[in-house]
Amino acid sequence: MNRIRSALISLSDKSNLKPLLKILKKNKVKLISSGGTFKIIKKLGFKCTEISEFTGFKEILDGRVKTLHPKIHAGILNKRKNKRHLKELKINNFENIDLIVVNFYPFEKTLEITKNKNQIIENIDIGGPTLVRAAAKNFNDVTVISSSKQYSELINHLKKNNGSTSLEFRKKLSNEAFAETAYYDSVISNYLNSSSNIYFTEKKVIHGNLIEKLRYGENSHQQSAIYSKNKNLGMIQIHGKQLSYNNYNDIFSALNISKNLPKNSGTVIVKHANPCGVSSLKNKFKSFKAALASDPVSAFGGIVSCNFKIDKTLAAELNKIFFEVIIANGFDKDALKLLKSKKNLRIIDATNFILNEIFRFNSMNESILIQSEDNKKFSKKDFKIVSKKKPTKAQFDDLIFAFNVCRYVKSNAIVLANNQSTIGIGSGQPSRVDSCQIAVSKMIKFNKNKNEIVGASDAFFPFVDGIEKLVQSGVSAVIQPSGSIRDKEIINFANSTGTVLVFSKTRHFRH
Repeated sequence: MNRIRSALISLSDKSNLKPLLKILKKNKVKLISSGGTFKIIKKLGFKCTEISEFTGFKEILDGRVKTLHPKIHAGILNKRKNKRHLKELKINNFENIDLIVVNFYPFEKTLEITKNKNQIIENIDIGGPTLVRAAAKNFNDVTVISSSKQYSELINHLKKNNGSTSLEFRKKLSNEAFAETAYYDSVISNYLNSSSNIYFTEKKVIHGNLIEKLRYGENSHQQSAIYSKNKNLGMIQIHGKQLSYNNYNDIFSALNISKNLPKNSGTVIVKHANPCGVSSLKNKFKSFKAALASDPVSAFGGIVSCNFKIDKTLAAELNKIFFEVIIANGFDKDALKLLKSKKNLRIIDATNFILNEIFRFNSMNESILIQSEDNKKFSKKDFKIVSKKKPTKAQFDDLIFAFNVCRYVKSNAIVLANNQSTIGIGSGQPSRVDSCQIAVSKMIKFNKNKNEIVGASDAFFPFVDGIEKLVQSGVSAVIQPSGSIRDKEIINFANSTGTVLVFSKTRHFRH
C-alpha cells in the first residue's frame, strides 16, 4: 500500500471535481495545479499550490509549457526505494508526487465542431499525456487518474484504505492510462494522415470506444464486444433483448443497404448478413410487402430495416411475422405500442445513423486487410448498353436498382428484380451458374408471374451458361461488369435472344 501525500491535478474537463477534492483534503493530500484548474480548485474552497510557484518557473508560450519541468517529472518518475534516485531528489530539493489527475485537451471534440486547422492543432495536448505516461510507467509508486469516470473508483478505494492505494489498483489504472494515451495519439495520427490524404501508412493505428460487451460471439463459446470510433453507434435500441454479435452483423448489413436507397423510402430484409428481399418503392406498406415477397421463407427470423418512419398500419403487418430486429427512422407512438407487445423483439431507431464508412476491415491471425468501402453512387453514365435491343426507362432503372443490391450480396451474386423490388436472390456460391439457379428457383417459388424481369450479376459471366439460364427463365434484361475474354460471346447471345445487355464499368464482389 502506498499512501498519497501529494497530488498534481491538471484538467481540461473540470466537472465533478469537488467529491475528489473532499477525499483528498480529508487525507491531508497536498494539491498542486495549473492555470484554470488551479482557479477552480481555489474557487471550490480548497488549498492548492500553483505549478509556477511549485516549480519556480512561470508558464510560457501561451501555456504550451507549464507542466514540462524536471521538478514535476522527477517527482513522478523516481523509484521510491532507489537510493540514488532519493539522493538526486534531495540534492535538487525535489519532492515526490504520488497522484496524477489529468484529462486531455478535447482534440476529438474539436474535430466535431470546427475545421479550423490552427484551432485543431492547438488542441493537441502535450503536457497532459506526458504526465499520464510518466505516472503510468511508475505505477509501482504512483497512482494515475486519466478520466473523470475513474473519480468514484478512486474515492471508494481511498476510503477503504485510509488514503492509500494498492499495487493492484495502481497497475489497473496504469493499464487504462496507457490505453487513454494510445487512443488519444491514434485520433491525432489518423486526423493528420487523412487531412493529407494518406490512408495506408507505414504504421497503422486503429482506435475505438467500447460500446458494450456482448453475451458471446457467433457461437456461445466465443467472447465478443463491439467498439466504435464514436461514443455511440448513431442508433438507439428502444426495446427488446440485448443485441448479439450476429444481430449487429445483420444490422450493419441491413443499414448498409437501406441507407443507400432513396431518402425516406425502401425496405430491406436481411438474414445471415445477406439480403433476402429489397424494395425501394415509395409507398411504405408496398415496399415492405414487396421485400417480403422476394423470399418470405428466408425472411422468417431475419432483420427488417425500413428507411422511413414506421406507422401503425405497417407495425401491425410486421407483427404477423417473427423478426429478430426491426430498424426504422423512428416509429409512430401507436406503431411502437404494437411492436412492443412482443417482449423480445429488438426495436432500433436509426434516424441519426449516418453511413460514412470509408474503409472496411477484415482480420485473421493478427493481420488486418483494409480496403476502401464500395460506396460508389451509380448513375447511367457508369453503364454502357452493348446489345442491339435498348432498355426502356423502367428497365434501365430496374437494372441499376438490381445492380446496386447485388453489391451487398455475398459473391457470387445474382439478383433478379422487377418494379424496383427483388424477386430472386442467389448468393455466396462458388459457381455463378449455381447462384443463377438459386435466384431463379426463388423467383419461380415466390414470384413466378412477373413480366419485364431484369437480372444483375456482381461480376462478368465467364461463360454463356449463366446468362442463358437467366434468359430461359424469363429475364429480358441483364446487367453485368465487362472484362471477360468471352464478352463478345455474351453480347452475341444477348442479340440472338433479343435480350437487353448492359455492361458496368466496375465490378462489385463482396466476399
